[in-house]
Amino acid sequence: MKIKKAVLNSILTQGMLPLFYYEDAVVSLQIIRTLYKAGVRVMEFTNRAKPAFETFKVLRKAVDKEMADLYLGIGTIKNISEAEAFVDAGADFIVAPTINPEVGKVAHKHKLLWIPGCMTPTEIYAAQKNGAEIVKIFPANVVGPAFIGAVKEIFPGLLFMPTGGVDLTPGNINGWFHAGVSAVGMGSKLISKDVLENQLYDQLYTDTVKAIELIKAVI
Repeated sequence: MKIKKAVLNSILTQGMLPLFYYEDAVVSLQIIRTLYKAGVRVMEFTNRAKPAFETFKVLRKAVDKEMADLYLGIGTIKNISEAEAFVDAGADFIVAPTINPEVGKVAHKHKLLWIPGCMTPTEIYAAQKNGAEIVKIFPANVVGPAFIGAVKEIFPGLLFMPTGGVDLTPGNINGWFHAGVSAVGMGSKLISKDVLENQLYDQLYTDTVKAIELIKAVI
């Protein structure tokens, strides 16, 4: 199976895309191991600071060795140079906070999934026009589930994934999926600053299992 289709299918099956950034590669790897142990098979490491590239290379090597069936993507990609660098480093897919068609072209060239960030119908249209199959609605807490319900039918065939402010509660999860999303991005509400700084791996494991169960109940 082509990796683009495999990654998309994995996101849709999982119903969520965990994402985080942390400078320390040792802690970051333990976060990934914990997510994997809880059942995660696709996740995003974000390019939030200068050390991200070197950290990603360490993570990629470890994932290949220990978790061969885990798809590891890169997020917060805003330009061509970042996209090409992380693709060369082994990113399985590309997530962006904005729509840069040139980043989309890099993903398409390498036959990888591109998930651009959108906040308005105009941006969603631009993303679809430039070959996106799934868009990240960001920041999701600003627009809310009602926005998805209002615009989804205008873009047949396009998949939606809210990110930023998705809460780990039944009401919030149900609200998003009932509005028509295909998956949710889970960042700091799952992998919090407290979890990262205090290495609360047991808590992360429990919360991830809970998130997966909540989502499985509605998809």
